[in-house]
Amino acid sequence: MEKLVFNIDIKAPKEKIWKVLWDDETYRKWTSAFCEGSYVETSWNEGDKIYFLGPGGEGMNSLIETKIPNEYMAFKHMGELKDHKEVPPNEETEKWIGAMETYRLDQKGDVVDLHVEVDVIEKHIDYFKEAFPKGMDIIKELSEK
Repeated sequence: MEKLVFNIDIKAPKEKIWKVLWDDETYRKWTSAFCEGSYVETSWNEGDKIYFLGPGGEGMNSLIETKIPNEYMAFKHMGELKDHKEVPPNEETEKWIGAMETYRLDQKGDVVDLHVEVDVIEKHIDYFKEAFPKGMDIIKELSEK
């Protein structure tokens, strides 16, 4: 697995960026860069499950490993979802189970650095290198409105 790192400076309060990242309406907007119709099912509490879903009910189940409001969120990816149901681990999912995805907001003067790290298996590297910057541009646009 390879760790990809993405950064973008945003001229907005950390609280606003946090809302853009995790509120349902804006989450759906910025994650459309990955898959049109993406959404989540979760309570957003540390230690709880989170389902990252596409419009057909396919996606990933993960754990919210760490949540520090307005500062840091860490997801540990645990498996695949099909038809809104967890799929038992298989040869393909074994390659990425335990992968981490983290979001950090760091205040730097009058801007906030959104720093994202994501563990990615080889076959998805190019996809994420293309999609993540697009998603982060949307986060910046929504946050700076």
